[in-house]
Amino acid sequence: MEVTGRIKMIDETKSFGSNGFRKRELVVTTDEQYPQHILVEFTQDKCDLLNSYTVGEPVRVSINLRGREWVNPQGETKYFNSIQAWRIEKLQPAAPAQQMPPQPGPNSYDSFEPATNYKEEDHDDLPF
Repeated sequence: MEVTGRIKMIDETKSFGSNGFRKRELVVTTDEQYPQHILVEFTQDKCDLLNSYTVGEPVRVSINLRGREWVNPQGETKYFNSIQAWRIEKLQPAAPAQQMPPQPGPNSYDSFEPATNYKEEDHDDLPF
């Protein structure tokens, strides 16, 4: 799956636990009628992919949806989702709409002479 839009926020890389787990978050704002602010996680070595990006850049992010189940100490089952990114690429900014070339004005056409070889008695055989 992919998410496209502009980078709204790039967080710092955070490390968790003694095992060296790393996570870096990115928010992409989609370009839709109702823009969405999508939080995407980059983990481990993928955190470094964000080093060359800045806020405001248009990007395409390849993602995987992840879900997990957790049972709390009271025995209640909870479900959590996350959006994990595995690739990001810069997009070209949208080009401004191309304008139509200027159209000639009504006086710019060459004038023409009316037909002189038309005879009233000639029968027009067209059906309309």
